[in-house]
Amino acid sequence: MQEQLPLRVSLRDEATLENYHGEHNRQGLARVRQILAAPEPAVTVLCGGSGAGKSHLLNALCLAAEAQGDSALCLSLSEAQHLPAEALLGLEQFRLVCLDDLQALPADPAWEEALFHLHNRVLDAGGQLWIGAPAPPATMHWQLPDLASRLKAAAVIQLRSPEDDDLLHLLQARAASRGLELAEEVGRYVLRRAPRDTGSLLELLAQLDDASLRNQRRLTIPFVKTVMAW
Repeated sequence: MQEQLPLRVSLRDEATLENYHGEHNRQGLARVRQILAAPEPAVTVLCGGSGAGKSHLLNALCLAAEAQGDSALCLSLSEAQHLPAEALLGLEQFRLVCLDDLQALPADPAWEEALFHLHNRVLDAGGQLWIGAPAPPATMHWQLPDLASRLKAAAVIQLRSPEDDDLLHLLQARAASRGLELAEEVGRYVLRRAPRDTGSLLELLAQLDDASLRNQRRLTIPFVKTVMAW
């Protein structure tokens, strides 16, 4: 077997199944848990627009799998632009393989064939393949008919983008876990100016946390405005 390229990315410890917020995605989260707990091999596509929490859930799935003693890997296909298609070789050694940003897969027959074979190898090995995409694979264009048919047969879980109250709840809960108090008016001020995706919001919160510790300041609107140069 060819040597596997070093694709492992760091998992975010704060992105778990337990703190995935969004009341309107409760059924989707229940379905995610159901599939994860099932012993049989499966291919599942998480669909949704920016901020729906696809990357959060893929990260959370890997953490949950590792917590129960399974091996897991999470990779964004946005990295594929800079790698050969052989990068997907050997990933079936992981019980759980999560591929984010399906839309970033290079429009290259070699990459489509590599994903097709990875799909088959993961199932043959008894594993689970989870994929994050902005839309169901059936609506996307594929050059390789065999890959198209495999992806169209996958289970699809549609996630809705969060509303302001969902994002505020997320920020306040994550701030509390850091020992920070985030007042509602401060949280809503952040939401009016920050990117809407949860990854960017959590990075921003980490930045505010560091600034708060360095300056021994509470999170107020003037302080946030100064730190973020808004």
